[in-house]
Formats: sequence, structure tokens, C-alpha cells
Amino acid sequence: MRAYIYDIEDKSDQRAPHDTGIEKSLTDLEKVGVLYWKIDGPDALQKIDAIAKERQYKNRDQIVVSPEAMGAIYEEKVKSFFAEHLHEDEEIRFIVDGSGYFDVRDQKDVWIRIYMEKGDMIILPSGIYHRFTTDTRNYIKAMRLFKEDPLWTPINRPLADDNKYRTEYIKSIS
Repeated sequence: MRAYIYDIEDKSDQRAPHDTGIEKSLTDLEKVGVLYWKIDGPDALQKIDAIAKERQYKNRDQIVVSPEAMGAIYEEKVKSFFAEHLHEDEEIRFIVDGSGYFDVRDQKDVWIRIYMEKGDMIILPSGIYHRFTTDTRNYIKAMRLFKEDPLWTPINRPLADDNKYRTEYIKSIS
């Protein structure tokens, strides 16, 4: 995992690094409610199970985001994942293979780009504005964990500005 300020002046494809060279730390991520673990080795699944039990995640699935797995809808899907949105539940992802980017907004509404690869696990709090994209390799396989039935309902900005989960999130980082 590597986190840094996203270069909004860079107009290249969303899958490019957009790297300003301004690094962000785990502490910076924690300040906006983002949690991170590096999980690898033969006991990786047991570590994920322990986190899932502690945080009361009951369900999980896996998703592969790639042209081969998604076919003709790949480009459309990657663009839809990149639309700024929030969820009313935590977003939990463990990277099984490949790599990609999660972008989150900090307290000043600046984008922090989080590069994730195999063995990285992230939890985004409910109410945080974020987006996702693959990198230029166009391949990521991720385990998604859920508190209830698998559900991925994005609420795009600005429609979510008055959402109660957004309001609670803003209070929690102030």
C-alpha cells in the first residue's frame, strides 16, 4: 500500500498513477477513518476471518475486475466505479491478486490516492466520499466483506451531501 495526494492537474487516464509525490501516512488515513492491514502468509485467511469476526462481517464474495472477466462492459464498469460516491455501509476489500487504486477525500476535500496490491486490506467508513479504479494493468481480484447480505449501493456526489451517513461521517472526523 502506498498513499499520496492525487494530482488533479494530470489529465491522463484515471488508471495512471496521478502521483504528486506528496506522501500520506497510515496516520493520515486513520484521521479520515480509513483502516489498513497487510495480510499475507499461510495464515492470511485466518487473519481475515479474525477481523471479520471482530467487526461482525457475515458474508463475503470475490470480484475480478478485468477485460477478460467482464468482457464488453469492462470500460463502462471501471468508469462507473470511478464516479465519486459513498456507501451507507463500510466498504471492505482484501486484494487477492492484481492491483488498483482507491481514492478518498481528506478533511479538506483533497483526493488521497491509495495504491493497493495483493495482500492489502482496507476498510472505508460509511459516509466517506471515494472512488475506485484499476491501474494500467487492468486486473484486480478482491474479496469483498459485508456485515449483511452482499450489497453495493453507491450514492453519488452531490446527491449524498445531506445523507445521514455522510453527516455522521463528517462529525466523526471533525
